Amino acid sequence: MTTLKEFTYSKRFPNLPLIAAAFADQHPDLIPLAFGLPAKESFNLSLMEESSVVAIQKGGVKPLEYGGGNGPKMVAEWIKQRSLLRSVRAETNEILVTAGSSQAIDIATRTLTDPGDHVWVEGPSFFGAIRQFLLAETKLTSFPVDEDGIRVDLVEDKLKEARKNGRPMPKVLYVMPNYHNPTGVSLSLERRKKLAELAYEYNFYVLEDDAYVELSFTGEYVPSIYSFGPERVIYLSTFSKIVAPGIRMGWAVASEPLINKMRMLKSDGSTSVYVQEIVSQFLKTIDFDQHVDFLNSIYRSRMEAMVVAIEEAFDRDVSYIVPEGGFFLWLTFPQGTDTSMFMRQSLQKGVSYLDGAHFYLNADEKNHIRLGFTYCNEEEIKRGIERLAESYQEHKQKNFVLEGVKE
Repeated sequence: MTTLKEFTYSKRFPNLPLIAAAFADQHPDLIPLAFGLPAKESFNLSLMEESSVVAIQKGGVKPLEYGGGNGPKMVAEWIKQRSLLRSVRAETNEILVTAGSSQAIDIATRTLTDPGDHVWVEGPSFFGAIRQFLLAETKLTSFPVDEDGIRVDLVEDKLKEARKNGRPMPKVLYVMPNYHNPTGVSLSLERRKKLAELAYEYNFYVLEDDAYVELSFTGEYVPSIYSFGPERVIYLSTFSKIVAPGIRMGWAVASEPLINKMRMLKSDGSTSVYVQEIVSQFLKTIDFDQHVDFLNSIYRSRMEAMVVAIEEAFDRDVSYIVPEGGFFLWLTFPQGTDTSMFMRQSLQKGVSYLDGAHFYLNADEKNHIRLGFTYCNEEEIKRGIERLAESYQEHKQKNFVLEGVKE
């Protein structure tokens, strides 16, 4: 038998921590606060089953054939109408249906950048987007996030400095304006307007990832960045948070010439025609506003339960901003804390979380964790936070003893 020679694989694989570590050492009673999973109650199984049957009964073999363009028109038309509520005005020829918003990020990145181009992101930022930008071999720069979102003043300073000194400008600035992953904060109206203004002035695109826009616990919405600069913004959203992540369907909105370029790079032709037909039937049948209200009532209650549990279980060591929507709460520990150091202990106690290092370009910010409050019920959240607090206190006490020994 011939011995296989060593093969040199692509160097594109990004040097990022593996999130699989959060699922290591599965506890039989694990409370999974690590990831943003929809509530089990959010899936309307009977209606989804009915929609699947109707898709075949009405469509025959057509949904099972190859598609072209955007596939069934109804999904794009629904996106067009629903987007108006979020101040996104677009025709169906300015909408690209994708296999989830992650594919939209990938296509947009490959359309707008070449290897070596600069992309600016929030710090912290969604690790999936960071991975896509690194796979595209772009150069990343991050800007801090506060209670009003990305520090646009620092972005403007950096742009002015780059122009003055002849340094490369960004081709793309990626931002998650509503209920940001991982911090849960939202970008202020003033900063949205300013970002659009800067995109025009300095000739870059804003990649506006609005995956959580429907999940508002207050019922209040701020106009999209897209509404202030449609010629320099690509607006992204998804059905993953509001219907089901397993259908893998999202979309991008941009000018028609740009959407046409993006479609050329969409290697799968059109997003699954069969799945689009199922979603079409689902959207025709369901009272969507009522469905979203139902989701928000569940998630608001679970978020509030998490806040109460944190207040009861932790001392003043931790801080956080109460999210007004979305999936996540960002817990900050004292400077010098490395939250990855008590992850294994937490898993052994039966709770998972995602340490903050996953969301930064470097490992300097180690004193944060992201907690998902949507999947577990209120009682599970309470027990999970208690287990997390126990792990942290044991870690803190151990470090205190070790520091004392050193002295």
